[in-house]
Amino acid sequence: MLHPIDLIFYMFKHDKNLLHEVRVDAPNANYAAMLQEQLGGPQGELKAALQYLSQSFRIKDPEIKDLFLDIASEELSHMEMIATTINMLNGHVPDAKNATIGNIEAHVLTGLTPMLSNASGYLWTAAYVNATGDLAADILSNIAAEQRAKVVYEYLYRQINDKGVRETIDFLLNREEAHNTMFREAFNKIQDTGSLKDWGITKDSKLYFNLSTPGDQFFNTDNPQPPSFNNPNQSNN
Repeated sequence: MLHPIDLIFYMFKHDKNLLHEVRVDAPNANYAAMLQEQLGGPQGELKAALQYLSQSFRIKDPEIKDLFLDIASEELSHMEMIATTINMLNGHVPDAKNATIGNIEAHVLTGLTPMLSNASGYLWTAAYVNATGDLAADILSNIAAEQRAKVVYEYLYRQINDKGVRETIDFLLNREEAHNTMFREAFNKIQDTGSLKDWGITKDSKLYFNLSTPGDQFFNTDNPQPPSFNNPNQSNN
């Protein structure tokens, strides 16, 4: 006998209140091409938004599902911020003869509209999105994704002196830290579930093969424990 399934559909809304005001001091087409990395690259905002949204489809915990959808929605606003910054940096006049790798198509194909591509001009692909159906694996993937995105923003920050652009990048990399913290809190809620269950109970899970000779064994696997994080909101005092 088939059991009825409750279908819940969410409505996405465009809130016109600004999350962060974007500005640039002057056009800089070369840097616009570099910033494309966080629009359509493997560590970029579109990838993050669609990864968290895709992962949310099978999450049963209402609080964690809500977290994934909240962060996914915010990532879409970050995507809009990056695209707006690229648009401002590109200026108003197409100039393909002075365009750089990753920026030529914007001058000859899209009328300077930011494209869903990375800094080298490669188009965005759904292959960037990781979703396993295992909440522990997905959250760990997201923690790493937020950390990688922060690193890319740090690299980008160091390569521009434009104060307005730096303010936007600084805001975004700090939001990556916030998302990282939220995902670690969610991870602490799901201990001993999914792929975290029955961790380290077999003989094989306690073996360490020291294959670097001569050399000492620097890490111990006698008592293997599942991945864990200290509660980000707990004081160290």
